[in-house]
Order: sequence, then C-alpha cells, then structure tokens
Amino acid sequence: MSIGEKSGLDRFGYNRSRSYQLVDAAVVVDNLQKCPQIVDILPTAEGQVRPMTKLEPQEQQQAWLRAVELAGGKVPTGRIVKDVVQRIMERTKVPNTYQIGEVCQILVKDNPELRGKGGCWGIVNHVGEFSCTVKTWDGEYAVGLQHLKSYNYLPAECQQVREISDRINRVYSSELEESVQKFLESLGKLNRAYLTALEEKVLSLLESEITHKESWG
Repeated sequence: MSIGEKSGLDRFGYNRSRSYQLVDAAVVVDNLQKCPQIVDILPTAEGQVRPMTKLEPQEQQQAWLRAVELAGGKVPTGRIVKDVVQRIMERTKVPNTYQIGEVCQILVKDNPELRGKGGCWGIVNHVGEFSCTVKTWDGEYAVGLQHLKSYNYLPAECQQVREISDRINRVYSSELEESVQKFLESLGKLNRAYLTALEEKVLSLLESEITHKESWG
C-alpha cells in the first residue's frame, strides 16, 4: 500500500475492536484498493461497502466496478451497490441447508477474518440466507456458507460436541496461562466428537482449577 493510501480501517476512523461490521467493511475497502481500475473511485461511507461484505474478494471488485459504472463513473450510493450485490448473489445462490445445533468445520480459504479459526468446530446457532452464526471454543462468528463444512455427526454426537465446547469456553473465559489457552484451542479443533481419557482428565483438572479460583475470588 502506498503512503498516500488509507487502509479501510483508517478510512472509516474506527479500530478493530469496535465492531465486526466495520471491520468487515474495512477489509472490503482494502481489497478494492488492490484493483488498479478502482484506485481513483473508492467508497466514502461504510454504508456503500456493507452490502459487499457477503461476497468473495473478486466478486467485491466486480460489484464495485459495476456500481461505479451505473453511477455514471462516480462513487455509487449504498442502494446502487446493494442492487448490484443482490443480482450477483441471486446468480450464485446456494440454499442454506444447515440446522441449529449442527457441528461444522470452519474453512478459512481466503477470508482473513477467519484467520486462526481454520479447522475449528463451529456449532450453528443461527441460520441466515447466505451465512450461519457459529459458536466456537472462544466465541461466536458469522461465517459464509462457503467457509463451512458439515461433519455430518449424529444428533447424539452433536450434543457431545456442544457440551465439550461449552466446557472449553468456560475455562478459556477464565483467562488462564497462555500454554493452557493453546491446549484449549487444540481441543476446539478436534475432528472427532469426543475427548480421549487423557484429554478429559486434563480438561477436568482445569475446570477444578477455575472452580477453586472462583470460590476464593
């Protein structure tokens, strides 16, 4: 990025911890700046960018170029961008067949917002048209359908994963040592619906530790 360019985050004047929505918009702007045909006409408001957060990087660039064209070579309104995005999504629409409580694997692919989450369990707790909200070992994330792959677990196995995930999250939230957090992260990426006897023993020990800390807190 040249000195004269602003990152998407600088352009909207927010920092990453403020809002997932604004971060998503900032990532789109950073992606648009990589396209030589776009550098002279970039978004000036988050509302112009928001509809494109549902698209893949290449589709975002295509959508913005089309929206600029429809706006007569000027910065398009959010409404124009939304209409263009809607047409693209209708063209590539895949039905969302995921169900609440289903356990999926998160696939990072080329989505920087999912960095560090590749291979993690994602337990579906909201089903949207083009994405799902999933619960992982350390929080909740909105994930596009192209970044999810079902484990096809039986209902009983899904229940086991949900229980294990809740246990991991409770220990993780207690902010124990970094080495412990790494262990919890590894549990959150298991490609099976159960813990080994040793994993169960270690997790139970950590649960006892935080219960002890809370009782003396």
